[in-house]
Amino acid sequence: MNRVPKVKKVLQDQNSEAWKQLCLYIDKVAEEGHEEFEPRKGIGSELFQLIETLPKSIAKLKKVKKMMLYGSHLKQIPPEVREMESLEEFIPYTSYNLMWFPYEIIYCKNLKSSIVSTRALYGNYKFRTHFPNLYQRPLRYYDSEIVKCSICKNEIPENEPDQYWVSLPIATDVLPLLVNVCSESCKAKIPQPSELYVQFPHKGGEFIKQPEKY
Repeated sequence: MNRVPKVKKVLQDQNSEAWKQLCLYIDKVAEEGHEEFEPRKGIGSELFQLIETLPKSIAKLKKVKKMMLYGSHLKQIPPEVREMESLEEFIPYTSYNLMWFPYEIIYCKNLKSSIVSTRALYGNYKFRTHFPNLYQRPLRYYDSEIVKCSICKNEIPENEPDQYWVSLPIATDVLPLLVNVCSESCKAKIPQPSELYVQFPHKGGEFIKQPEKY
């Protein structure tokens, strides 16, 4: 497996009031068993605008059915979203900095409805925005000291992830997903991409040939 250079991670001030309040809000939603997660209301719009990624602690939100991230400034959602086993509605609409999502969202088996600003997404069938080149600049989650395989969950040395893009149907949208794999056998388990999108897992870059715009 080819080694890749470490890159600068998304910066999120974990000492800020916004981050502390968001973590407290997540704890409250989890402890009280709420079915909706809407941090804009939970911590206030002003603080929520300072949040660029959700904490890994969203894994606690086992009973949340609706995640409302409307108009956020988020750049990432962590792979721990896979633990939100009750999630049915995912609404990051007008979160224009969310251009891709973790592959792990496919494990939210109850997810059936989504509202996403698809024009912001990498590879969207109407705009065909270029996918970032994972050969030159692999992506990292902001606070992950350990990278896990998106398929088998085995740990991968941080400087050795094998990453791919794949466009798959998630609820009512086709989303560009970032996959971390630990082996060729795990790569072979990545599902077939949706029609109108690149028909194999790929590493992006401006020279990857995408289908014509719809």
